[in-house]
Amino acid sequence: MSTIDKTLFNRIGGLETLQKVHKIFYDKAYSHKWLKLYFTDKPQMLLETQQTDFMAQLIGGPKRYAGKTPKMAHQHIHITDDLFKLRQQLLDESLQEFGLAEGLRKEWLMADAALKRAITKNSVDECKQSYPTQPILDFPKPADIDI
Repeated sequence: MSTIDKTLFNRIGGLETLQKVHKIFYDKAYSHKWLKLYFTDKPQMLLETQQTDFMAQLIGGPKRYAGKTPKMAHQHIHITDDLFKLRQQLLDESLQEFGLAEGLRKEWLMADAALKRAITKNSVDECKQSYPTQPILDFPKPADIDI
């Protein structure tokens, strides 16, 4: 993972900015025809809060995140390069919609991209269940989605 600037938290406007951006982002993700398939078992507010706490800690904010590591949290999800790229596109749209300055937007996206290796997989065979009945999430990219 590349070095992440721990001053980014304060420079973007702290928790309030993270919360607002993650609300915009998850509104987009939960309504996207492909991404929404991965979120059917999780309340949106829960993911917004977890993502805010995780990113705050990652970029120099308070240490409030007590969840799993990204690798463990996503081990049952077949996250392809295309899926990760789509997620990054929606995050960038969300940052722009919020009005974050371009330089800060790029820094945020770089911090987020630093997690790619931990959560993407080359094959569904790399997915693992945390418990025996946990479903492996693997949905093919719809043909009409260009990334």
